[in-house]
Amino acid sequence: MQNKPSFVLRNPSANKGTGFNDEERNKLALKGLLPPKVETLQEQSDRALSQFTSFTNNLEKYIFLNCLRDRNETLFYYLLMNNLELMFPIIYTPTVGEACQKFGNEFRFAQGMYFATQDKGSIRSMMDNWPADGVDIIVVSDGSRILGLGDLGTNGMGIPVGKLQLYVAGAGFHPTRTLPVIIDAGTNTKKYLEDKYYLGERHTRVADDQYYPLVDEFLQAAFDKWPNVLVQFEDISNDHCFKLLDDYRDKFLCFNDDIQGTGSVILSGFINSVRAVQKPITEQRMVFLGAGSAGIGVADCIMSLFEEAGVSKEQARKSFWFVDSKGLITTTRGDTLTPQKRAYAREDYDYQLKSLLEVVRDVKPTALIGLSGIGASFTQEIIEEMSKHVEKPIIFALSNPTTNAECTAEQAYQWTDGRCIFASGSPFKPVEYKNHTFVPGQGNNMYIFPGLGLGAHLCRSKHVTDAMIITAAKTLSKFVDDSEVVTGKIYPGLQHIREISTKIAVRVIEKAYEEGMAQLTPRPTDIEAFVRMNQYNPSYDQKFNN
Repeated sequence: MQNKPSFVLRNPSANKGTGFNDEERNKLALKGLLPPKVETLQEQSDRALSQFTSFTNNLEKYIFLNCLRDRNETLFYYLLMNNLELMFPIIYTPTVGEACQKFGNEFRFAQGMYFATQDKGSIRSMMDNWPADGVDIIVVSDGSRILGLGDLGTNGMGIPVGKLQLYVAGAGFHPTRTLPVIIDAGTNTKKYLEDKYYLGERHTRVADDQYYPLVDEFLQAAFDKWPNVLVQFEDISNDHCFKLLDDYRDKFLCFNDDIQGTGSVILSGFINSVRAVQKPITEQRMVFLGAGSAGIGVADCIMSLFEEAGVSKEQARKSFWFVDSKGLITTTRGDTLTPQKRAYAREDYDYQLKSLLEVVRDVKPTALIGLSGIGASFTQEIIEEMSKHVEKPIIFALSNPTTNAECTAEQAYQWTDGRCIFASGSPFKPVEYKNHTFVPGQGNNMYIFPGLGLGAHLCRSKHVTDAMIITAAKTLSKFVDDSEVVTGKIYPGLQHIREISTKIAVRVIEKAYEEGMAQLTPRPTDIEAFVRMNQYNPSYDQKFNN
């Protein structure tokens, strides 16, 4: 460490602020530059929490936390990890959505890296500008489909930043070895192109013949620079996300959280929902509103339960009904379907159902799963119609942010007379109904991706396989016991996320060795001890070696 106060007090990874003791202040020439009192990390955290709670506006809280991170990384993660349930809705959904929309207006300091169309041909040399010695994980987005908010362009940087903060807090990646990335291929949102504070390239999105080579150059450069890095694709539009995953999942260590992470976490919730309603998977009839990356990813994961029950994929698909903006997806609808939609298109309809209500009346589903991005699309009439035919309806209103949820937790419980099994994507408060307190489940990807990513990275897995995704889901489901499931609880509390992520990482590593994917030799004799030894925990005394 350089003997310069301008360095140590302005380096968030090294700065302790008032936590520097007298010996350190003398050695680093900090005497007189800090108040006399030497504080513990806990004392600093208490003050920071007081400052955090003094803000009445969530966006102000978001800005405060990110400024704290830019000043003192250790304090930021200590505060976050000890107040995760309080701060998770601030650093990620739903507040991160507003932060992305106002990214240019509220910009204060640069985080991560940006690779634009003008950088084609020089991405590898640009990566040498990244100041950290190494990178273990990259979260990359092109800003084309941020949450349910649409094309935000470079304003979407808040998503990779927030996701990596959750990787650190939730699983224990070291913060200095994480890299958020935006690939700037333009934006088709007119208001950003006309916004004087917009920080991205001012042109509409480039065509595929420019887009795919840009992404390919980025990936080739990333794995050349950091051969053991894990890349997570995030919030990329449906017209590109499936192809990118298909093209690279067997070439590099990468996965798509919107497709695979969402699929895994909802699979876990569905496993427990089936336990709660005490009806086998073969008796479930599932209607999906939304046939994008998340919806297809969820269906693909749930399909694994049918396969375990000895049901063929062809037969299992008869239990799925997908509804998009044009109505029920069928092979006879007369429009061109993407390969992903075609896989679940119904062949047994010679008539058209154009609304979700019509489909619910026709199918009488046991489960209604919303990943449409359309707020309030599960109306009272739809939910009550579903409830007529099902004792315990499974209702997953999963679109983010909160304003885009298909229905609220309160609506779901009231319209089903308290009989439903409910989960959402963004958090809802407990609901009081008929002298009973219902605690809504939150099917948030944070339960899955931190542990999945940590396990795949630590064992140097060649790829992230479907079996690892399913293993992560099953591991998560076991954190809710039978006595809790019967009450309608299908997800554990987020306060247990470190333990959840640790167990998922262990099982993912075991699965990687079973599949011959793990390249770490020799195999650790105690995998759980190995995982815990390699997890970051914020402390002024921590030594980090990698």
